[in-house]
Amino acid sequence: MNNLGQKVIYQIYPKSFYDSNGDGVGDIPGIIQKLDYIKKLNVDMIWFNPFFVSPQNDNGYDIADYYKIDPRFGTMADFEELVKKLKEINVGVMLDMVLNHCSTENIWFKKALAGDEKYRKFFYLRKAKPDGSLPNNWQSKFGGPAWAKFGDTDYYYLHLYDPTQADLDWHNPEVRKELFKVINFWRSKGVHGFRFDVINVTGKAEKLIDSTDPVEEKSLYTDTPVVHKYLKEMNAATFGQDPDSVTVGEMSSTTIPNSIEYSKPSEHELSMVFTFHHLKVDYKDGQKWTKTPFDFMKLKKLFTEWQEKMDQGGGWNALFWNNHDQPWALNRFGDTGKYREKSAEMLATATHLMRGTPYIYMGEEIGMMDPHYSSMKNYVDVEAKNAYQELLQEGKSQEEAFEIVKTKARDNSRVPMHWNDEKYAGFSQVKPWLMPTDQDKINVENELTHGEIFDYYQKLIKLRKSEKLISDGHIKMFLKDDPQIFAYARYLDDSDQKLLVFTNFYGEGCCAELPKEYQNKKCKVLISNYDEQSDKLDALISLKPYEVLAVVID
Repeated sequence: MNNLGQKVIYQIYPKSFYDSNGDGVGDIPGIIQKLDYIKKLNVDMIWFNPFFVSPQNDNGYDIADYYKIDPRFGTMADFEELVKKLKEINVGVMLDMVLNHCSTENIWFKKALAGDEKYRKFFYLRKAKPDGSLPNNWQSKFGGPAWAKFGDTDYYYLHLYDPTQADLDWHNPEVRKELFKVINFWRSKGVHGFRFDVINVTGKAEKLIDSTDPVEEKSLYTDTPVVHKYLKEMNAATFGQDPDSVTVGEMSSTTIPNSIEYSKPSEHELSMVFTFHHLKVDYKDGQKWTKTPFDFMKLKKLFTEWQEKMDQGGGWNALFWNNHDQPWALNRFGDTGKYREKSAEMLATATHLMRGTPYIYMGEEIGMMDPHYSSMKNYVDVEAKNAYQELLQEGKSQEEAFEIVKTKARDNSRVPMHWNDEKYAGFSQVKPWLMPTDQDKINVENELTHGEIFDYYQKLIKLRKSEKLISDGHIKMFLKDDPQIFAYARYLDDSDQKLLVFTNFYGEGCCAELPKEYQNKKCKVLISNYDEQSDKLDALISLKPYEVLAVVID
């Protein structure tokens, strides 16, 4: 399985990592300048968010040219140097492939607009209904209808996201051929990792029918059977030819059976899947733009289902709390005050010791948290601005709407990396594209000198590389009804040894009775964030606030 269980992947949002040329935007030479830090991290691969030519209407997920580096991020020579230098420290490169849609600035769309029949077939072009209404009633994920007028023709084009992101029609073999060419171009540059953006919405039907409600609507274009066929074809034509390729699909609203098929090695589709159900447990009534405490029992249930069933089916999970589309997990599931360090370590342990491949989002390893913004003027993301307006239209006051946006905005995790405590966090010499806050107390310099979170992550990464129970083991949850403790066991088929992992998700101490099979067993502490020394488990387990205890028993 390509040692997937031993790998740890780090995510860099290039725009916010390090600005080398003083324009307020992070760039590729900036990443090269921080290679010492990357080496210290001890990760195996870096996933980079897109740095291809783009109008940046959706932060680079609207690609105008799949073959060129956007000048704001550097040159192709910079990219080649980055790949070479990362290879020297044994770090692979994972690029973000946005293949469901392209920018309306892309040459394919421009040729289609100019009337080129070949390229018109690259997109979902449909005429209005006889009554003059839109081709169907689908909604864009960014709000408003999913259709926009196609130039001055009688047609509309489908955009599941921003109107400047036109969906590509994967039914057309020419489209697939062009997209596979893109992957192979980057493979020829030494890239063996690929993350596929919203790849499971590529299976839309040829006849695009009206939906009856939002839930049913998603099912009309998400996770349809043809997606598996497309992925198998893509695998065979591109990365499947590399024995060391690592791929991950971002799977919107997916299911366990589909995810098993996407990631099971014998299916020849992808290495693993990103799923998001666990990051919706603080959505009131399933709605993102709400403010409500997370539902711990629901979180446990989701982790239990996904971990155990993916294991039983032979699928593989990407493990993560944070990315460029999520507010910081520390604000959502931890404590940004008194227990910032302990809760950051607890959250890391909960996922890093599970079955799958862990991802660390830049800044997570120093305990970064949501910025303290005071007005909507501080935000730049189109989604947050649209949501704010919609909340006002629903009758929320400006204060209420702002409080909700503050807890859920994608910009929260897009703030520049805090390198030191300077005015712009050591990210740039000039005012950055998005302002940092809290860098006076949370920054790399401070963390490496006095902190404990970075060191703790190092221990977790080392354990994953050295302990077969973690990299290769099966998983079974226990203490399922406990209102504070999330606990699981890792085990191998050919050994009596078990790894027991206990995490307290709250700022109060707690205790629970262990299952009989684990009581009064000799144990060895593998990791703890309170320096626990114990050589025996009693009948009861007691944990301090946000405590982690991972022990091996025979």
